[in-house]
Amino acid sequence: MARVFLSLGSNIGDRAATISQAVSLLSMSQKIKIVKTSSFYETEPWANKEQGWFVNAAVALDTDFSAMELLQYCQNIELELGRIRKKDEKWGERTIDIDILMYDDKIISNGPTLNIPHPLMHLRAFVLVPMLEVKADLVHPVFNKTISQLYDELSNPEDVFLYGTILSNKQ
Repeated sequence: MARVFLSLGSNIGDRAATISQAVSLLSMSQKIKIVKTSSFYETEPWANKEQGWFVNAAVALDTDFSAMELLQYCQNIELELGRIRKKDEKWGERTIDIDILMYDDKIISNGPTLNIPHPLMHLRAFVLVPMLEVKADLVHPVFNKTISQLYDELSNPEDVFLYGTILSNKQ
């Protein structure tokens, strides 16, 4: 079994409910055992700021899926929850996004289809903050730094708040 870490995000509809549904659907596979789920965080959009704020979470799981099989399973969950992929839009609004951050300590490079560890995770507070809760001492196999160290090195992190702790109109 492989230990895998995922990042989940949503900024359309009932964001927290969608993340909860995605975790539930992940756990329905006999090939997946959820180990830990972070709290939910309300996060400022990264890169494309002209959209609604996200709810993000991190999940640790054990799986018998290969990395490619897990990617396909996650993309099927995204489709089931209404995700529409637009080829010309990067970092846009979405009902759900499920990214594989790490798959054991493997480095996987499969062109545009799958790259593990996630090539931008070390730049994103919306990924690192939930990961601090799930496994702060996890070592990134490329940078040989822990999640805590990567977070401490962020130069201009986007805003990340524990979901439900701020009053906002960012839904």
